[in-house]
Amino acid sequence: MPKQQRGRRGPGTPGDAPTGGGTAVAERRGGRLRQRISTTLDLIRANPTGRVALKIFIAVAGAIVVTVGIALIPLPGPGWLLVIAGLGVWAVEFHWARRLLAFTRRHVHAWTRWATSRSLPVRLVLGSVGLVFVATVVWLSLKYSLGIDLVAGVLHYLATH
Repeated sequence: MPKQQRGRRGPGTPGDAPTGGGTAVAERRGGRLRQRISTTLDLIRANPTGRVALKIFIAVAGAIVVTVGIALIPLPGPGWLLVIAGLGVWAVEFHWARRLLAFTRRHVHAWTRWATSRSLPVRLVLGSVGLVFVATVVWLSLKYSLGIDLVAGVLHYLATH
């Protein structure tokens, strides 16, 4: 592009987004979606019946997501992620949930920054401790909820073969 035309680009022309044109389009779509959701929620809240119905719906939906997340915490999988997602659902309507979600985000980010700033051996120890914890939780969950004792089964197998 010639030098005199470089400054003449309008918003949304190729080359504006530093990471590529697709990112800018996705951000605009995401912004429009957020605006549409915000407008819809404001319209619902403008009506007293809608406000009560929205609070009930958000409370029930958040409770379902949090309950499923709590049930999945002892198992390997997205238990804590679902609890935090349920908190995000509640944060749409409840101030206490917004504060708790902000508190959680701050502490997760602080923990992540701390863990990633450590040396490789320390991160390996942290990962190993996490894996041992998850393995212990899975073993205890299987043993006490389903009656399956993996450790005893493996020890019996090793003793007989």
